Amino acid sequence: MKRVNLALQGGGSHGAYSWGALDALLEDERIEIAGLSGASAGAMNAVVLAAGLEGGGRDGARRVLEKFWRSVSREGALPGSDLPFFNAWLSAWRPAFAPQSLVDAISQILSPYSFNPLNVNPLRDHLVEVVDFDRLRRGVGPKLFIAVTNVQTGRGEIFRRDVLTVDHVMASACLPRLFQAVVIDGVPYWDGGFSGNPPLWPLFYETDSADTIIVQINPIERPEAPRSAEEITDRMNEITFNAGLLAEMRAADFVARLVDSGALTSDAYKHERLHRIGGDGQLENFGAQTKMDVAWNFLTELRDLGRASAKAWLEKNFDAIGERSTLDVAEVLKKPGAGA
Repeated sequence: MKRVNLALQGGGSHGAYSWGALDALLEDERIEIAGLSGASAGAMNAVVLAAGLEGGGRDGARRVLEKFWRSVSREGALPGSDLPFFNAWLSAWRPAFAPQSLVDAISQILSPYSFNPLNVNPLRDHLVEVVDFDRLRRGVGPKLFIAVTNVQTGRGEIFRRDVLTVDHVMASACLPRLFQAVVIDGVPYWDGGFSGNPPLWPLFYETDSADTIIVQINPIERPEAPRSAEEITDRMNEITFNAGLLAEMRAADFVARLVDSGALTSDAYKHERLHRIGGDGQLENFGAQTKMDVAWNFLTELRDLGRASAKAWLEKNFDAIGERSTLDVAEVLKKPGAGA
């Protein structure tokens, strides 16, 4: 059995791709999860998976993940309603699955403190339904690292398993144009994707595994420049929400090269082995508007893509776990648009 860390990106309903990848990894009993990190939808996947493991092992985690995504799908529209704007409005009341075009249109006129004064968010209820947070905090399963952004300082912060509540997860998925900041102990927080999507460093230095698999759903590169308003906004968001990941990958690659060269010999520095599922062109074909699509057939299409990607990755790279990286960070960073 090989122990790995999983770093889960957020990206709206495209997080169902990560659900599929997680399902395949849980199905493979050769894999054991040491730690999970995530932001936004990635944080939700991480917490739901960990809660499922506590309640029923691998099969329990797979069942709870499916239950959660089914509940997200059911929230997509008001049954029997023929008012598409009202259905879109209801869909927008979900921080991890909001269409940016709708967010922008509303936010030009009103802030969430005006148009959603009660701060209604059905996702909170769905999480409480599938996650026993008291049990999760007491659990001894994988370590959890949930990313949030401190509104006051602008810096990223990490919440760990022993303190997690539903508020911490909702803070990780709090889009500031749709929702009031989530206040925890007097401090307001926004979406963790602004500062780490997903965070890597706690996996590197607070778990017993040197292998981290990034499940990536936001493309680093796109072959063509966006032209429509929605495409431009979506690409801006992709760049913003990938910035933290690229910075951490760059730092990890720099440290690895120094360790390999002998310039760093302290035990405080480790050569981390990085791997990636996703980021291979599959999700780039889905337009920005699909990040709000919570139809069950679409979510299961993404799930199946994620499962297939993870199974193919395991078939090709399982033997490399514990031996070498399969993600060439230097090559990724050399590509146009990724920085020098």
